[in-house]
This record gives sequence, C-alpha cells and structure tokens, in this order.
Amino acid sequence: MAYETLLLEKQGYIAILTLNRPPTNSVSYAMLEELDRVFDELASDKEVRVLVLSGAGDRCFCAGMDVADAVNHPDVGPKGAAIWKKLDRFEKPVIAAINGHALGGGCELALAAHFRLMTDNPKALMGCPELNLGIIPGWGGTQRMARLLGRTKALDLILFSRRLSPEQALAVGLVEKVCPASSLLDEALSMARELSERPAKAVKAVLRAVSVGLDVGVEEGYKAEGEGSRMAATS
Repeated sequence: MAYETLLLEKQGYIAILTLNRPPTNSVSYAMLEELDRVFDELASDKEVRVLVLSGAGDRCFCAGMDVADAVNHPDVGPKGAAIWKKLDRFEKPVIAAINGHALGGGCELALAAHFRLMTDNPKALMGCPELNLGIIPGWGGTQRMARLLGRTKALDLILFSRRLSPEQALAVGLVEKVCPASSLLDEALSMARELSERPAKAVKAVLRAVSVGLDVGVEEGYKAEGEGSRMAATS
C-alpha cells in the first residue's frame, strides 16, 4: 500500500518506517490515519519481525502535532492517543531511531517504542514541552515517561517543559544509546537484525506479558506470562 506521509521499506524481517513530512515531520491528521493503517499492516505481516521508526531528513524525528492542521479535527486528541497506544502494545520489537528533534507528540511517539537510539547532534532536543502552550501531553506521554523514568523525574521534565540534549536524554534514561548521526540508522538496523533472529513467538510472548503487567497489573501480567510460557514450550 502506498502512503503519502510515510515511507515504508522492508529489509528481510525488518520494516523501516519513516515519517515523511520534512523538515519537521509534524503529525498531520492524514499521517495519523496512515500510521493507524500501517501499524495494522505490519502487525499482521508474518514476514516482519522488527520495526524501525525514524524521520525524514536530519533535522527532526518528529516535532509533534501539526497545530494548524489539528484545529480542523476535534478528535485528534483521542485518535492520536489510541494510535500511540497501538504502537506501545505492538507485539513485535519497535526501535525508534531518533534522528533529530523529538518534541511533544514526537517524544510521545518515541516513548511508545520499545527501544530508543538518538543522534549525537547536540542541536537535537527531546522532551514534552506542551505546558508552554497551556496544554499537556495527551498521547500517553505522562504515563510512559513516568513509567520509564519514575514519577519525580517525569514531573520535572513535563512541568518545567525541559528539552534535553542527546547526552542529557541518555543520562536520565530517556534513550538507551546516543550514536553518531552518520551511523544512527545502521546502529538501529544492527539491533533490529539481532532481534529478528530471536525466536519470534517467544519474543511476542515476552512483549505481551510485559505490556499486560505494566498496563493492567502484575496479576494479569503473571497470567499472560504463564500463557506465553505454555505456548513457547509447545511450539
């Protein structure tokens, strides 16, 4: 399927999805609808085992929602939240290759991925500065940042609208690795290839069990783990 705001490439078991609205790769309503479709497509594609997500150009991974476009779509808040949740619960590993600014909804998108690698470009910034506009992160940012960093650090970053450099993002745990800009995608693909060689059904079971435990509660997580363990043992 062709997309207007996205680029989709497949390399073996790896899908590379690029947000394609340079220079900022801001999220239009049309992009939301295409992301919704492509996540479903990739989830059901048995040849895809890992998803790498990045942005076109070298300035922005994603600068958040296109505000001018959003005013024409009153359902953009819940729609974006639902799609970002779909990525968060994706049962194949997702690696965000953050090639530039990841702000607002773009930061929330990166937080929904399982792993985050970021360019070493010191001009690139990451954070959820929505409070500067009198709004709050509404696509899961308050929950995922707190889950990742802990309550106090998440509140500090969100309430003070802090935008972190790559090294600062690495220091607080917002990203797992900072890479030279020239090799960022290669690093992400190397990680993706290694993940693609892991037993696919077991990977899916682990992702599902962790997601259920974090989102629903530990008791339900134990149940999901048990189901996954039985499935993997008999596959």
